[in-house]
Amino acid sequence: MPARPETDAITPALPHSGVPHSRSEDVYALVVGCVMIALGLAMLHAAGLVTGGIAGVALLVSYLVPLPTGVLFTLINIPFFLFARRAMGSRFMWRTIAVNGGIALFSTMARYGFRIVEVHPAFAAIAGGTVIGMGILALARHDAGVGGTGVVTLWLQRTRGWNAGRTQIAIDLAILAASFAVVSPGKVAWSAVSAAAISGILIAWHRPGRYTGY
Repeated sequence: MPARPETDAITPALPHSGVPHSRSEDVYALVVGCVMIALGLAMLHAAGLVTGGIAGVALLVSYLVPLPTGVLFTLINIPFFLFARRAMGSRFMWRTIAVNGGIALFSTMARYGFRIVEVHPAFAAIAGGTVIGMGILALARHDAGVGGTGVVTLWLQRTRGWNAGRTQIAIDLAILAASFAVVSPGKVAWSAVSAAAISGILIAWHRPGRYTGY
């Protein structure tokens, strides 16, 4: 058998030879994902925006109910936990519950830990949406999700091959349409940008066969 070239040492592994994540790597990734989502929610809330998915529903309700966005995020997600178990398995469900607890915790910490005095809706939409999208991606790569519509889109991708990002866009449009009753048309437009930023991350990087770890 010919000797393997030295460049093999830095060649990415083939998809079938992925290395499982360690438990510590999973925990770290879930914490990072929760922090990123909490920060993204803080930026969007400071700008008075909504977005897509369960985050958008939580933001929408937060303008009507005096509770932290992260707490509302978890409360709204409760009915989806059982679906997560049925659709994705017990491990996914327990990780999703843990993630929701983490998002509620970090969102509450953010509320009392720092204050965003002013943020332009354009920056909040692009930066906040991107940060949330990266947080969701980090969770998905480690067999977890934020619940709600995220569970539905991940399940459809696994079972039917539907791209999670594109499916999320369809759901987001319905949420944004409902937000006209609460926020101004201009902010709805920027909210659509934030939803596109979230989905863009998933469309670009959350594809079967693109990632070798599991």
